[in-house]
Amino acid sequence: MSKSYHHFINGQVVQGKSGRHSDIFNPSLGEVSGNVALASTEELNSAVAAAKAALPEWSGMNPQRRARVLFNFKSLVEANADELALILSEEHGKVLADSHGDIQRGLDVIEFACGIPHLVKGEYTQGAGPGIDVYSMRQPIGVAAGITPFNFPAMIPMWMFGVAIATGCTFILKPSEKDPGVPLRLAELMMEAGAPAGVLNVVNGDKEAVDAIINHEDIRAVSFVGSSDIAHYVYQGCAAQGKRVQAMGGAKNHGIILPDADMAQAVQDITGAAYGSAGERCMALSTVVAVGDRTGDRFIEAMSAELGKLNVGISTDPSADYGPVVTAAHKQRIKDYIQMGVDEGAELVVDGRDFALQGYENGFYVGPTLFDRVKPTMRSYQDEIFGPVLQVLREDTFEGALELPSKHQYGNGVAIFTRSGGAAREFAQRVNVGMVGINVPIPVPVAYHSFGGWKRSAFGDANQHGMEGVRFYTQTKTVTQRWPDGETQGAGFNIPVME
Repeated sequence: MSKSYHHFINGQVVQGKSGRHSDIFNPSLGEVSGNVALASTEELNSAVAAAKAALPEWSGMNPQRRARVLFNFKSLVEANADELALILSEEHGKVLADSHGDIQRGLDVIEFACGIPHLVKGEYTQGAGPGIDVYSMRQPIGVAAGITPFNFPAMIPMWMFGVAIATGCTFILKPSEKDPGVPLRLAELMMEAGAPAGVLNVVNGDKEAVDAIINHEDIRAVSFVGSSDIAHYVYQGCAAQGKRVQAMGGAKNHGIILPDADMAQAVQDITGAAYGSAGERCMALSTVVAVGDRTGDRFIEAMSAELGKLNVGISTDPSADYGPVVTAAHKQRIKDYIQMGVDEGAELVVDGRDFALQGYENGFYVGPTLFDRVKPTMRSYQDEIFGPVLQVLREDTFEGALELPSKHQYGNGVAIFTRSGGAAREFAQRVNVGMVGINVPIPVPVAYHSFGGWKRSAFGDANQHGMEGVRFYTQTKTVTQRWPDGETQGAGFNIPVME
């Protein structure tokens, strides 16, 4: 059954009026399953107007009441999790278990945001000067916007709007046009939870909507997750407009295997981290650095055997380890990178390009692919492939292995596998990457810490969620007060000194 998606503005579904649409696919079948309206600048402007109108009531509401709305929202998402996961899997292609994980990781941030009464408490100093007290308060920055990617259509929107709404901001969400079903459903559930109309709006669109967000003077803060080139574009555009901006980009996450690592456990961990969700994760562990040729030989032998056990299937198959990639164009892009690796001289150990699922030959499937003896000079190593492709490099020393992720253009995540506490501690301290795992293959922080990479993986100086998120969506106001005691004092012409 074909679906038609539009926008959610001021508490209701609003039909798209631009006349432009984009196809939505079911990646498992390789067929068009619906379409989504692409917003004009005028439609984006109407969503901003709704958010601006809702701001005084919502920001003026005490934080306990905002927290209650988020508690209700959390309960509603949990009650509708099966429906949401099915929509997500059918539009994205990830298997149902992974879709449930996508939703749960978003809910973790909603749970954190439910503690907003504590999180926005200010500071107070009594007697900072003679009869003078000083206190600070955190106030919402205003109307905020989020631009989210296709690979986590539940988690990343909740990362953004959960904290923003909790702090008292109102929000415009521009999700990926590839899988808009879940973001729209989340907006409906937020209304059902008790949020006033206009607090959360969803506008589907492409570059026109992105540019309208960047240029709208009433949008005070913008959060983005996507490719590095677009992240840089959004960052530059927002900064030029004087907006607060956090823009998360691409990744090339390394897994360093030292000779003393538990190889069986490392292989199990890396299999899931490299091939889960068909590698379409910004935290996918897509590159292994084996320290020593013996370590590399052991890893390749064990991983080659493991890949023979992987079950690639349709997104609703409960026995599938991973499903298709999101579009036919992305499938071709991955295959082109595999060929690039071959042309550059890397050793193709397992080739997934010709994988076809019986009965679903039109689906966007890529089989698990493994390269060995990749070199740092190869473009296939330098770029983010974003598919079920694992590349193995070999280094003779710890220092050489440390240097690879430290010098790479991306600095999102890295992991080290070792039994040596000293080596792990030194690696974590010295590596030039934003998130580090020690015997943890996907080091995504828990919701009350914050998520963010370094270098071309992130533009701006604020991370997602945690207290970084609270600070991003709020601004500090400091009040210095003195109450007159009836005695008039003379004018002071110097800078006040609190003595």
